[in-house]
Amino acid sequence: MNRAVAAVAVLLLALAGCGGGHRRAAGPSRAPRSAPSPAVAENGRPGNADWKVRKTGAEHAIEGFADRVSVLPGESFRLFVSTTAKGYTVSAFRMGWYAGAQARKVWTAPPQAGRRQGAAKTTGKTHTVTASWQPSLTVSTRGWPEGSYLLRLDADSGAQRFVPITVRSASTAGRVVILNGTTTWQAYNMWGGRDLYQGPGGFDGRSRAVSFDRPYDGNGAVKFLAFEQPAIALAEKTGLPLAYETDNDLHHDPRLLDGARALVTLGHDEYWSTAMRDETTKARDAGMNIAFLGANAVNRHIRFEPTALGADRLVVCYKSADEDPIKDPAEKTQDWRLSPKPRPESALIGIMYTCFPADGAWKVYRPDAWMFAGTGAREGEEFPGVIGPESDAVTSGGPTPRPIEVLAHSTIHCGTYTTTSDATYYTAKSGAGVFATGTMRWVCSMRGRACGHGVTGKAASFVSKVTENVLRAFAAGPAGRAHPVRDNLGKIRPAKTGLAQGADLD
Repeated sequence: MNRAVAAVAVLLLALAGCGGGHRRAAGPSRAPRSAPSPAVAENGRPGNADWKVRKTGAEHAIEGFADRVSVLPGESFRLFVSTTAKGYTVSAFRMGWYAGAQARKVWTAPPQAGRRQGAAKTTGKTHTVTASWQPSLTVSTRGWPEGSYLLRLDADSGAQRFVPITVRSASTAGRVVILNGTTTWQAYNMWGGRDLYQGPGGFDGRSRAVSFDRPYDGNGAVKFLAFEQPAIALAEKTGLPLAYETDNDLHHDPRLLDGARALVTLGHDEYWSTAMRDETTKARDAGMNIAFLGANAVNRHIRFEPTALGADRLVVCYKSADEDPIKDPAEKTQDWRLSPKPRPESALIGIMYTCFPADGAWKVYRPDAWMFAGTGAREGEEFPGVIGPESDAVTSGGPTPRPIEVLAHSTIHCGTYTTTSDATYYTAKSGAGVFATGTMRWVCSMRGRACGHGVTGKAASFVSKVTENVLRAFAAGPAGRAHPVRDNLGKIRPAKTGLAQGADLD
């Protein structure tokens, strides 16, 4: 809650663009042999290492947003740009592996004339911030492969910003779905002076609804880069068949996950609507695996409403059932675990959010678990800094799905007290496997020392290998069939639901 894989036919690519003494760990399942994933050919193309924002410049030097959170391949979207410079350019980078470059430039716009657009507007009792701008250019995604993209705005002055957009998959059947956490990006977006946490005067001045009709703050892609990009690079490096979707897409399409092999939510995917949760639960119960590569997921209950630019572009979250004017108790926007209709997130994830600020070492509890194959992990081995800044645990308050296997059981500092954090794996009756890391810093740890917080290169290798094992096993189908759970819940002492219970931790 902090302010936190060239050998495929060209035709396939074109189509994608259009539309102690321990038992030795068993190796993970391999995905069944089939037609190569288009991601293999895509990542065999030359990358562009110079894709990052190097200089943001002054606060409003250049910034922008798109009128679509995601588009299908070949569709167009409008880009709204404001800059104090005389001119600017726009380049689109598809994020992936690309032999380590991690991005490929797929498009560049001709030079554009600069224009300073209006200031942020705050409206209504919800204190919603929007940018009432005129569109600057229309961008066609013809020839762009599915994936997560960053548009880089380069002002003549040298200032740069990102605008994220997803070229989503028309079908997720047979694929591992990467879910961009767009609702959480927006919840923490302070552009214009307010987000769902604070505003003028602090918490009381916060927005109760936040709009996609505005730029993102910072470099324009802070949450994506911190919590998602390293995992996307790893997933594309594996060559597995991937699909790309956003939180908004999961909410909008009740059949989005039909036939999907797995859903991967990334480092921070906190804000979920009823439709998002219902669709994910339904898919799990039909055999779709789920990997939660973060913590604090599915914690806040939200609704979507339209804006002037389209449907589902407003994220509503009052964080208080009493303050939310909606009559339906099932749609009140407070934490999922709270009244008037409590539905704790652990029923889906296996563990639940318990700590902020969390700090500690991720401690291996069951080293012979299948996802640890090839890591050399030992019982009790610790990986400093991997837990934080928020963490999850098995709790005494549950509900906890069974059978469940505790993979890591770590003693951590949570502000002024000591508690525990857990990583788990459980299976549903459908055979679906659900893996949860228990820490928001899992994806960041793939960067090793560059992550900070004492994370080491050894930790990066461990986290990356575990993630790869999970992705490969989950891509093969319901993981419980090849990797049944060995329930060991009775051997640990669950955490008490404490600080995170019902508190707004920011």
